[in-house]
Amino acid sequence: MTVGIVGLGLIGGSFAKAYAEAGETVLACDADRSVLEFAMMSGTVREELTVENLSRCDLILIAIYPAAAMDWLQRMAMHIAKHTVVIDCCGTKRVICSHCFPLAKAHGITFLGGHPMAGNHNSGFKYARGNLFHNAPMVIVPPHFDDIFLLERVKELLAPAGFGRISVTTAEEHDEMIAFTSQLAHVVSNAYIKSPTAVRHKGFSAGSYKDMTRVAWLNPDMWAELCMENSDHLLQELDGLMEQLGAYRSAIAAGDRETLRCLLEEGKNRKEEVDGR
Repeated sequence: MTVGIVGLGLIGGSFAKAYAEAGETVLACDADRSVLEFAMMSGTVREELTVENLSRCDLILIAIYPAAAMDWLQRMAMHIAKHTVVIDCCGTKRVICSHCFPLAKAHGITFLGGHPMAGNHNSGFKYARGNLFHNAPMVIVPPHFDDIFLLERVKELLAPAGFGRISVTTAEEHDEMIAFTSQLAHVVSNAYIKSPTAVRHKGFSAGSYKDMTRVAWLNPDMWAELCMENSDHLLQELDGLMEQLGAYRSAIAAGDRETLRCLLEEGKNRKEEVDGR
């Protein structure tokens, strides 16, 4: 299999390493020439992904920001072979799918939206690892939901990455869910660390602090773009959270211990209902 990787950051770099470790041929490109050259010297990337060799790819994974991903496909669509499957790896799906589905259809190529549900707070090729996606979920947004043969082919093409589960959904449902599971968590963590008390936390913090602040260490450019693209769903989640926080604040300000206890009990029960013990 020949795989083309567009962007060698944490996600693209991890895909490149996973496929290289599986013995597949990896072609790649990156805006930073030094990153590409390092990836080739390390043996992860066989050669640079270019207009001339795009047609050799069985699979192309676009792992750059949404706007850049749409621009790349717009420029390169005419050079992509009919047998090639193209999947983006962006964190939102409505904007990129609404742009790329008709573009792919016009050029007679196959494009699916994708979102590998894995990562960490670090970014860049130096933090990429071949097992990043092992047992992680992969979300796929196909242009049509009745093409079973395409979905089976996608599963085969993604097999070297080692995903534990591949879920198929719509762009709308994806963005609604990701506003809660990912974007809200990043915004809350980022706001939480801004407390004036944070600079004095050492010696007074343990697991709770680490859990709450892990994703505050984010890529501001990428997350700003993702959050703005999904602003309607994210605003709904933020409004709901602020309403809940207001109830806790009111109980504390009023010295209402029983109401506070009930609110905490509700949250505990909700966690058990959603995730189990």
